[in-house]
Amino acid sequence: MKIKEIRNLTSEELQKKLNDTRTELFNLRFQHATGNLANPMLLNSLKKDIAKIKTVLTERELNINSNKKAKA
Repeated sequence: MKIKEIRNLTSEELQKKLNDTRTELFNLRFQHATGNLANPMLLNSLKKDIAKIKTVLTERELNINSNKKAKA
């Protein structure tokens, strides 16, 4: 998933995407442990997607908090 696509989503959609991606990573880890995972690079890709989503969420949170402080 590209960062531009992530930035275009709302915060609620990002939270849902984060939960879905974490669930998918969990399932792939089980497949990897049992030797059934066809493409192990998916693990790295999902980890990077989770990091991107969390980064955008944190940026938005910091932006909201700095706007509240500026108004006060």
